[in-house]
Amino acid sequence: MCLSAGRKAETRILILERLFLACHICRQTRLKRMEGKEGRLRRNSRESRLSRRQKLVLAAVAAVLIIVLIVGLGLGLGLKNRGGGGGDDDSLPPAPQPTTIWQPKVNTSWQIILNAKLDIDPNNPVVEPDVDVYDIDMFMHQNSRAVSSLHKLNKKVICYFSAGSYEKNRPDSSKFPEEDIGLVLDGWPDERWLNISSPAIREIMVGRIEIASRMGCDAVDPDNVDGYQNENGMDLTPEDSVSFMTFLADEAHKRNMAIGLKNAGDIVKTMLPRMQFAVNEECAEFNDCRTFSQFVDAGKPVFHIEYPEGAPFNTNAEQKQAYCNAPGANGFSTILKGMNLNFGAEYCDGRQLQ
Repeated sequence: MCLSAGRKAETRILILERLFLACHICRQTRLKRMEGKEGRLRRNSRESRLSRRQKLVLAAVAAVLIIVLIVGLGLGLGLKNRGGGGGDDDSLPPAPQPTTIWQPKVNTSWQIILNAKLDIDPNNPVVEPDVDVYDIDMFMHQNSRAVSSLHKLNKKVICYFSAGSYEKNRPDSSKFPEEDIGLVLDGWPDERWLNISSPAIREIMVGRIEIASRMGCDAVDPDNVDGYQNENGMDLTPEDSVSFMTFLADEAHKRNMAIGLKNAGDIVKTMLPRMQFAVNEECAEFNDCRTFSQFVDAGKPVFHIEYPEGAPFNTNAEQKQAYCNAPGANGFSTILKGMNLNFGAEYCDGRQLQ
């Protein structure tokens, strides 16, 4: 059982009180025995001597117990802050916050890594590929120096988290009310759709945005905001997604972070003024890139991912040509990846990364 810091403090104080009571009872019992064996005068004399001695002993015991209590409380609080994967790490102070909202340019080069952890030497940072932007999983890098190391290399960092789905393995998963959790995502058995209109869900997402801010992320990439396009069990509508993305954008902008729209083509026109970029998956596969070209027309990039068979190392030339030159994708920042979204990547200019 895991007790809170306040509960631990109450328990230790109760133990301290019981120790003092036990010492008092012991002292009284000893004095009564002495009274039966010796005269009143001698008893009074000895009581006086013992009282002085016992006061010193009790004072020393109390001092030791208080020190133990203070140290224990400090340890308990430290352990609490480190509980669960991805919790706050006291050894990493909050990173410097952005002072303005970053607006990336069209054709900005990028890499996305969501199922692997960047391991960069902070004293001698080197990273491949040499691109402008890294989109990384926020929780996976929460207690690392990846963001600050990328900043030393003059890279911008987008921090990914799922805003519209429940994932049971995240550090804050216990906060999600069961009544706000819907159906399983098609193809992703460990994720379930969320009621994005719920105040409880929005409060949790504010917490995630705050984590990204403390990490020093330049932007956030909230995923799964297109539940209305899927069987979700929550009767979600495009209007729900507009409201939710407007809410998330306001929270990100309060902290001087940019935000992107992930897929959700039906609400591009409405959300475009509030978004700094788009992140799109498979618009070439589904012949839908023209929908997202509105971002490029507005001078904002589309970070575009396709998942061709064999990617990222065995994509055939015809497939690659089709994805890199899809109708409406002119000016997109296109990258070819495997569905696992680890380090491997292939770019339209021929570069490959294992």
